Amino acid sequence: MRIDGHRWQMSAANAPLAREACIFEAGDGEVVVRIAGCGVCHTDLGYLYDGVRTNQPLPLALGHEISGTVVATGPGAEAWQGRAVIVPAVLPCGECDHCRRGRATICRHQKMPGNDMHGGFASHIVVPARGLCVVDLERLANAGLTLAEVSIVADAVTTPYQAVRRAGVEPGSLAIVVGAGGVGGYCVQIAKAMGATVVAIDVDEAKLAAIGRHGASLTLNGRQHDAKGVKGAIVEFARANRLPTTEWCIFECSGTAAGQLTAFGLLVHGATLSVVGFTMDKVEIRLSNLMAFDARALGNWGCPPELYPAALGLVLDGKIAVKPFVEARRLDDINEVFHAVHQREIRKRAVLVPA
Repeated sequence: MRIDGHRWQMSAANAPLAREACIFEAGDGEVVVRIAGCGVCHTDLGYLYDGVRTNQPLPLALGHEISGTVVATGPGAEAWQGRAVIVPAVLPCGECDHCRRGRATICRHQKMPGNDMHGGFASHIVVPARGLCVVDLERLANAGLTLAEVSIVADAVTTPYQAVRRAGVEPGSLAIVVGAGGVGGYCVQIAKAMGATVVAIDVDEAKLAAIGRHGASLTLNGRQHDAKGVKGAIVEFARANRLPTTEWCIFECSGTAAGQLTAFGLLVHGATLSVVGFTMDKVEIRLSNLMAFDARALGNWGCPPELYPAALGLVLDGKIAVKPFVEARRLDDINEVFHAVHQREIRKRAVLVPA
């Protein structure tokens, strides 16, 4: 089935996103998803404003936090017709050696909407059916959420979900999240749901206040403490609450050079440092600290599709609060929304909803 629709495409850095009429048609093993919502991630801003290059040449529709309903299917994907789904932000091939060995996040044939292929700032998108995450609409309604709102599960929730799992967070752990914004705020909630006591660090008092109501037991403003003061405050908090002073799980979610330096400075013996946020900026650190503390550093790219149902389950069970941290906007206002997010005039995760 051929479906008429449109995309908002980027043709050059710093240029407005332009609306283009398109025809969407599913091939073998593919589906056409009518988009309910697509979240605006800071990675999208990087492509538009900061010169970060996309893998597919321009023009290209951005957007990788996508939810919607399957409205057309190609051969072999007929069972997906009519289903509400979340589209993984990284779509591995599922067939290569990496995928077969459980390393789907480093699949060399993976496709990222809005980077390797047209993304979700559109009315529809064509994607492989493999790996789609089904959304139970009854549970969604019972949770008081819309299909558009859970689009952010595709990255802002699942990426830190994978990071928390890989870091080995468990009941009794002390987790420290640097950067309490979009991804970091969900990282706090996920670590809390896994049984950790969580410390959140940011430079924005409003974000700290919000996450203090949703999982953080201690919040620290990085502008009010130097590196030594931040670490000292956490050690004091840990001792007062009989929490570990070694083997901390540290998550860098700010995507800033300052945040990365803060996170690295928090290394203790046996610590795990998980780098979740992205920045083009460089930092100068002493890698020998990893050796001296017998610590480890992990990168985190996306999340395997098979983990999406469990992450979505935390949302639908109310263990991760989404609604207080998202803000729906019209897709037709995409240029104004991008500008407002870039200028930090929108403090929540903007979700663009097609007309």
